[in-house]
Amino acid sequence: MFRRFACATSALALCSAASGTALAQSAPQATALDDVVVTAARTALPRSALPATVELIDRAAVEQQSALGASAVETVAALIPSFSPTRQKLSGFGETLRGRSPLFLVDGIPQSTPLRDDSRDGFTIDSFFIDRVEVIFGSNAIQGIGATGGVINYVTAATPREAAGFSGRVQALTTFDADTFGDSAGYKVAAIGGQDFGRFDLTVGAAYEARGVYYDGEGRRIGFDGTQGELQDSVSWSLFAKGGVDLGPNRRLEAMVNHFTLEGDGDYVTVAGTRATGLPTSAVRGTPPGLQPSNEVTSAVLAYSDAGVFGGTLRAQLFAHDYAGVFGGGTFGTFQDPAIAPVGTLFDQSGNNSEKLGFKVEWEGPVAPVTGLRALVGLDGLRDTTNQELVLTGRDWVPLTQYESLAPFLQLNQRLADGRLHLSGGLRFESVTLSVDDFQTLWTYGPQQVAGGSPGFEELLANLGATYELTPGLLVYGSWAQGFNMADVGRVLRGINTPGQDVDTFLDIAPVVTDNFEAGLEYTRGGFEGSAAVFRSNTDKGSRLVLVGGVYEVAREATEIQGLELTARYTVNADLRFGGAYSHLEGRSDTDGDGVVDRDLDGANISPDRMLLWAEADHGDLSLRVQAQRLFARDFEGQVAENSFEGYGLIDAIGVWHAGFGDVSVGVQNLLGEQYVTYYSDVQRPGDNLSYYAGRGRTVTLGLTRRF
Repeated sequence: MFRRFACATSALALCSAASGTALAQSAPQATALDDVVVTAARTALPRSALPATVELIDRAAVEQQSALGASAVETVAALIPSFSPTRQKLSGFGETLRGRSPLFLVDGIPQSTPLRDDSRDGFTIDSFFIDRVEVIFGSNAIQGIGATGGVINYVTAATPREAAGFSGRVQALTTFDADTFGDSAGYKVAAIGGQDFGRFDLTVGAAYEARGVYYDGEGRRIGFDGTQGELQDSVSWSLFAKGGVDLGPNRRLEAMVNHFTLEGDGDYVTVAGTRATGLPTSAVRGTPPGLQPSNEVTSAVLAYSDAGVFGGTLRAQLFAHDYAGVFGGGTFGTFQDPAIAPVGTLFDQSGNNSEKLGFKVEWEGPVAPVTGLRALVGLDGLRDTTNQELVLTGRDWVPLTQYESLAPFLQLNQRLADGRLHLSGGLRFESVTLSVDDFQTLWTYGPQQVAGGSPGFEELLANLGATYELTPGLLVYGSWAQGFNMADVGRVLRGINTPGQDVDTFLDIAPVVTDNFEAGLEYTRGGFEGSAAVFRSNTDKGSRLVLVGGVYEVAREATEIQGLELTARYTVNADLRFGGAYSHLEGRSDTDGDGVVDRDLDGANISPDRMLLWAEADHGDLSLRVQAQRLFARDFEGQVAENSFEGYGLIDAIGVWHAGFGDVSVGVQNLLGEQYVTYYSDVQRPGDNLSYYAGRGRTVTLGLTRRF
């Protein structure tokens, strides 16, 4: 079930709970929406108290999309129109939420690498272990740094506390191109199970997936992104464990560990296409040099909750995250050094490494003697240590950089008019220090000796919101919330090519503070549920990606993004449902520094307008879902004509037979075999024929899932 919620987008901690436009659901459910908790929002309030937008993709919808062979990121992109269409690659570079970068979490653990953003944070967990996905829209500081577009939290599976004995599920899938079986065939096997032993419960799981080669709608192999990394022709495996112990009627201690590894097989090399004639990049069998691109991620969290502290609930979390990503190599000019090999001959490749340690402590409860007033107060701490190395020669490209922050926060919510009116507001104070030791840049930049330093900043982030229930079933809301991020300091540090620089004076670490204004309404009557939201997101000193000499650099300039989101759903009866969603985005930036935005944001920074339509029907043991998406054409004022987007439409179908021995599924992506070039490939690098990638053609996934 994919549900539309209303939620207070706050710079601190928001809310949980929900309202209702279901955009993906295997069967209608009677859900007490005010009891649903969005854990990424860090507090629980009734739907009527929460004045902005959150969407929940529940387990049924995640499993339904997995019948198409979809990853967690592809599930989000398929069901949320204001999230960019995916690149169908390991890199999520250019994939945004409402035109800005989202913060990916796993059970509240940040997965991003903001000091050297390599855009792989969407692929850190297997979707088989995800119970639901929580999406909080718009710039906010709910979870600290990084959520300028919103928050995407993967909530992992837990042991059913009401189940008796050992329970779980196993799954086997195979995916292949409908017209070219052969090397397109891949498979996945996964299992998860657990038991509630009374005071103690434990769940464990494992997943393994081997992916085949992708083919486009005209039967050609799709080209490989040998630098940023691929999903096709790759192998991934994942281990998962989650357990908890009840320390009393109101106290619980819980731990989770997730390990995920994905690595390319290295069986193909790319053949350039021809943009001028519309011939996409392809691939032939061969062995690319060097190590294959990979992701290796381990996340762990220890959480404690006590619902009997000073009349409220105390929650504490300690987390760790270890990420290592390897990228493809080449004899790029940047990597050359005559002390190692003749210029033009040195092959190397980079690896990005990030280690995080952090904690979150918060208390939430009523504030006496003010009737209807609730407070959330807490403290967050984070240490992120990141460097980017050249893995074959052992050189540092981005020096070891350490980010440390402490952030106390306070959020208040006041209930008035018998609960029909809610007012909310809060503050979060971020105190940040960035530490870099003395370092030397690569030979191509001089090399330069750069003195280290410890620049920092302090930022007070605020939010205000209000909701009002005009009549039963009709809610209106409005909010203003601030979020923040940092420019990609790693890109800046590694490219210093002027003598005599030091980090304290050279590096601009002023945060990218975004102001998100939002207003909306939600309406429910009978079988109809609908919502509408308008928003505007501004920043005076943004972080826009600019292509310079074939490499993206960071431009600090004002940006403005505004948009509209609509959803609708109608339940005809218990066996028939249909609905849709639409997102419109506009974005501009100030490229000449005069304080006035003067040019459209390009496709690396903003996604196209998109419409989603779907219908579901059940008949006995059979279920069918058909979903369609339309990406609308877009021109970019101030950009080259070659980067205009023509648009395209796709249809998917999912059928499930609920048999006695398990659920047998057939999923078909791109049902009509549409030939298209993916959005990012179409709107970027007009002179690059190696990165002109088509999208996948008609692809079939056969699956069997058995619960026990």
